[in-house]
Amino acid sequence: MHMADALVSPAVAGTMYVLSTGAAAYSIKQVREENDPKKIPVMGVMGAFVFATQMLNFTIPGTGSSGHLCGGMMLSSLLGPYAGFLTMIGVLLVQCLLFADGGLLALGCNVWNMAFYGCFIGALLIWKPIMKKGATRGKILLASILGCVLTLQLGAFSVTLETLASGITELPFGVFLATMQPIHLAIGFVEGLITAAVLIFVNEARPELLWGVGEEKKESKLSLKTTVIVLGVAAAICGGIVSLFASAFPDGLEWSMEKVAGTTELEARGGAYAIADSIQSATSLLPDYAFKNSEAAAGTSFSGIVGALVVVAILVGACYAFRFFKKKGADQQTV
Repeated sequence: MHMADALVSPAVAGTMYVLSTGAAAYSIKQVREENDPKKIPVMGVMGAFVFATQMLNFTIPGTGSSGHLCGGMMLSSLLGPYAGFLTMIGVLLVQCLLFADGGLLALGCNVWNMAFYGCFIGALLIWKPIMKKGATRGKILLASILGCVLTLQLGAFSVTLETLASGITELPFGVFLATMQPIHLAIGFVEGLITAAVLIFVNEARPELLWGVGEEKKESKLSLKTTVIVLGVAAAICGGIVSLFASAFPDGLEWSMEKVAGTTELEARGGAYAIADSIQSATSLLPDYAFKNSEAAAGTSFSGIVGALVVVAILVGACYAFRFFKKKGADQQTV
């Protein structure tokens, strides 16, 4: 659901940047107050995991469309809404600058559409209430599906509102809305199943990693270090190998645009678009997750692994640069 710059006007893009930046600033404040240094490795590895799994487009049968994980619901269920939101920003920033996935002008929109709803609405209104008396496989499955379906519907609806407010006449609001919502309903359901599978694994391996779960003592089957390693290896496999088999069909947004406007790409003219494009062209060393001017499969694998490592570096580096966590010594030790 990464929006390109041509889908938003500079005024709408600026407004969404302000809203997303405000949510990020509040999240930084809350994470500092939580002061939980054990989240550092989890933020890094889960950011890499979400980045890698977003490369795995899955086909929606009978539609000619595909979908991919957004990841906000998964991240917030493990890290809480605030650290989860900041982790999603790290993922989207790397995708935008290094891989030209989503426009730079539209980055504020993409953060709001793909991260805000999953990390705040999904976590606070769905995940936490369902988990208040403890987590079970059934509850995790229910919360994951409900959360992903609802938050993806909200994200898709926001896309249509942003294009409406931007005056994108090629995408009439009513028709675009009627196309976007059903396809993202199906995508949200599949994302819910994938999210549930990951969270059920974590609940079995290291249950205290789940956020917002009520008083419930459950024995851990794996150490924190081992759990993080397993998730890290899974991210490497997804980004480096499984990504080679991702669906070639357009994602839900591109599919909807093609149905409504007859094209997946719209033209954008103006100074703001030109500046954003020039910056992104300079920073995107692996555009579209491939080597420049090459269609070699190695470019996809390289992009998946390098991108995941960059996400880890940025998230862990940000934790220390912004002093998210101040505790030292025993509090940072894993068991």
